[in-house]
Amino acid sequence: MNETYVITFEVKPTEVKRFHALLDGVLDAMRGETTFVRAALHVDPDRPNRFQLHETWSDRQDVLTVQLQRDYRRDWNAALAQVLAKPRSITIWTQLRADP
Repeated sequence: MNETYVITFEVKPTEVKRFHALLDGVLDAMRGETTFVRAALHVDPDRPNRFQLHETWSDRQDVLTVQLQRDYRRDWNAALAQVLAKPRSITIWTQLRADP
């Protein structure tokens, strides 16, 4: 069953461009993973430095043991403490229904 990781980021206003540059590389690389389903990045219309990422994957064990360790995530993970105004929030949701 697919699971979606909902991750909320509050980025330092001076780091928004860097945040996008780093995250774009991760999102581009994820598309080639066999257990990847989809991803969507959202911005709060009232707070342009607050973002929410929805990553949907088909295998939680693969995410935890393989995907989170991928080399293409190294720079992203290393930079988070510098670009975020506060720690990210991560929740996991199991899909019950999807409509086109």
